[in-house]
Amino acid sequence: MAEKEATVYIVDVGASMGEKHNGRHESNLDFAMTYVWDKITSTVALDRKTALLGVIGLRTDETANELESEESFENISVLQEISNILLPELQLLRDRIVLSNVNSGDAISAVVIAIQMITKQCKKLKFKRKIILVTDGRGALDADPDSITEITKKITQDDMELVILGVDFDDPDFGFKEEDKDPRKAKNEDTFKALTDSCDGIMGTMQAAVEELGMPRLKSTRPVPSYKGLLTLGDPATYDSAACIDVERYPRTMIRKPMSASQFVQRLEPADGSIQSSATVFNDGNIEMPDANISDLSNVRSSRAYYVPDQTAPGGRKEVSRDDLAKGYEYGRTAVHISETDENVTKLETQAALELIGFIPWANYDRYMSMSVSCIVIAQRTNSKAIMALSSLIHALFETESYAVARLVSKTDKAPLLLLLAPFIEVDCECLLDVQIPFAEDVRSYKFPPLDRVVTVSGKPIKEHRNLPNEALTKAMSDYVDHMDLSTLGRDDDGNPSEYMPMTDTFSPVLHRIDQAVRWRAIHPTEPVPPPYEILTRYSQPPSDLLALSKRQMEKLKVAADVKKGTFQAIHLFIGLSSPNAVPPKVQGRRRNRDEIKPLSGLNVEALLGGGKKTVKISSQNAIPDFRRALDNAESIEGIPSAARQLGHIIEARIKDSFGDIAYARAIEEITALREEMSELEEPEIYNNFARELKRKLLAEELGGNRKDFWWEFRKSKLGLIDSNVSKKSDATEEDDKLVRGRKPPDRVQARER
Repeated sequence: MAEKEATVYIVDVGASMGEKHNGRHESNLDFAMTYVWDKITSTVALDRKTALLGVIGLRTDETANELESEESFENISVLQEISNILLPELQLLRDRIVLSNVNSGDAISAVVIAIQMITKQCKKLKFKRKIILVTDGRGALDADPDSITEITKKITQDDMELVILGVDFDDPDFGFKEEDKDPRKAKNEDTFKALTDSCDGIMGTMQAAVEELGMPRLKSTRPVPSYKGLLTLGDPATYDSAACIDVERYPRTMIRKPMSASQFVQRLEPADGSIQSSATVFNDGNIEMPDANISDLSNVRSSRAYYVPDQTAPGGRKEVSRDDLAKGYEYGRTAVHISETDENVTKLETQAALELIGFIPWANYDRYMSMSVSCIVIAQRTNSKAIMALSSLIHALFETESYAVARLVSKTDKAPLLLLLAPFIEVDCECLLDVQIPFAEDVRSYKFPPLDRVVTVSGKPIKEHRNLPNEALTKAMSDYVDHMDLSTLGRDDDGNPSEYMPMTDTFSPVLHRIDQAVRWRAIHPTEPVPPPYEILTRYSQPPSDLLALSKRQMEKLKVAADVKKGTFQAIHLFIGLSSPNAVPPKVQGRRRNRDEIKPLSGLNVEALLGGGKKTVKISSQNAIPDFRRALDNAESIEGIPSAARQLGHIIEARIKDSFGDIAYARAIEEITALREEMSELEEPEIYNNFARELKRKLLAEELGGNRKDFWWEFRKSKLGLIDSNVSKKSDATEEDDKLVRGRKPPDRVQARER
């Protein structure tokens, strides 16, 4: 549960707050409210029932407080009692805080009212009590020493925190001193300083407070244990020598996500002219709201429908109920059905435990294996024996430079997790840090080309290739990286070289920018959102002085890499033009065989499901997956043309047997897959020969009569030849591609479109 808070803001709205000083283009009140609104909206955004706040107006035109009968409490108004504040109350408060026409009002008396409000609300309960006074220090003060002593005593007794922020107050720590200061203001500053010093409060200048608003605030949460129990080494039920340590596990870092947006739709006015309120729409008419809350927006409702293919139904599919659906899981490109009875068999009956199952050296762990945020494992805080035992384990891991691998079941019948435990030792803290790591069955291997060589289908490595950098390019890139070194670009407090972009100074722009925009819009609904804080954009661009120093290396790198500025080539192909500076499309390397990761269980899942390296026959019902599986299982380069021929026959048969153009889309999809695979495998001639032969058969009406309209679909999908711009292995040019695709659609298509 979050800590309870009660904060009272005292805002000086006297006539002197309307003045402008020190070159500012806004009044002192607007300048001070920048800080106040930021703090208030931050509290409102938390949406916590335990975060309470109130607002008192100082030097107001009217008097509205419980002690208004006494003369010293005049021109002080309670604008907001201590309570939870949401957006409606925030909007009302914005209208109440306005500049007054008087300069009378005692700030010390306002502090007394704030103390009374907090005492009345919090009583003797455990609260974090805070009073924030914002003023320009130009009003009259009742600086009676006896009164100030009583106030100090009450603040200290109730453990309250007093913060006084003054507009243009002198602050040696911040480095600000106002010249030609008004004598009354100087005297008031001394009084405020004596008050805060006597009760361990804080006094500062508003300039420093506003400047600190640009530093994003980190959100701290009260840790909740995810596991409390035994950390075991060995089976204590079987062996007396097994080690058992009472431990607790808490989160160390948490992912903070930006606030989510609600979906609304603009409501249309019914024919009878009545309008239903958004609350009524949201609650299905069960709650009637008054006309004052009528809104033009209502919540978006979502509905979900399920369809299955059915050629006898209209549109080729029919709707089914969710209750008629069966549960399944995706395995590769196949949906595997599992019944509820079979699924219950696969569930493990587990007991809560944290068991050490092995140890590995630091050097044998790859950081990319970490799958979660980090947690902390500590000994039971009231158990000295457990503290000593866990400390021994931590020091043993540190001295042997090892990690521990553990199996965690946080609660009974929950799925087990695999954790990596690392020792963490500081002067006042010893603990284990853990992250989740995958089981062997969770690891998937993917095909990625190596960076230093190209491997052919037969497995032969090639060191010199168009996709590999030569020695000149490698040296130029190395020199450029050396000159763009950020590790010593920064400066510490003593002026010594340090890291340019430390982790403590980097923040999520998305998270904090959205938070800034929402809080601003809550107070200023019509004004434009201000630019983001400087620290959010500080590291979005490389340092200008570093770019200037490395400009020479960048020019050498451009020459070595033969960089040419141009436009994307697909645009020129679309309009039928060519450009000498066109950027060629991305060229991918050949596929390669790879070593599969075997699970610890030793079971060959592919073999159990009927997989393995074997010749795949491509079926027309599942042509594309079968074609790709055949390429993956090809033992040599001779298997590629065979798979392409099978798919080519299926495409021709699909065009020939198509009723009108009903099967054209599927044929185009299969041709696209054939083109992509042949381009990736650097076998362009297989596809180019197929495209030329397909056009010949279409023009000769060998595929079920006049099918020339299919060629128009072919051209619209941009399935031309794989020319030399796409693959260096291709002998086809752009002119060959234009010649094959043609420029004019068939007469049959023109007539149909008319």
